[in-house]
Amino acid sequence: MAKRLREKAAARKENADKRPHAVAKYIRISPDKVRIVLDIVRGRTYNEAVAILKNTPKAASEPVLKVLESAAANAENNLNMNKSDLYVAECFANAGPILKRIMPKAKGSAGRINKRTSHITVIMDEAK
Repeated sequence: MAKRLREKAAARKENADKRPHAVAKYIRISPDKVRIVLDIVRGRTYNEAVAILKNTPKAASEPVLKVLESAAANAENNLNMNKSDLYVAECFANAGPILKRIMPKAKGSAGRINKRTSHITVIMDEAK
């Protein structure tokens, strides 16, 4: 039994994605709003993506910039890559848990307010 578990763990480690990445979880912005910003930087070089995010007047650009810089720092420190050679290979925002709130309505009824959260992932890669 233990041998099979070790084999599975070794296979999982061998097939793991070796590209530098960073994840920000439980960001209090709707994933739909974050995806608009991510679509702008997908496929761009690191320097170009940073310049775009610093000049984008969207609320989601700040956390996306933070995750992008974290992924670049991971590439530089852990994998000895150069920041200027990196580009945004993949980026996506998944839905996190929803904070459910109540807004009073007419005649004693209540309306539901969903405060959505996001998990933002940025995967970098070296330009060839």
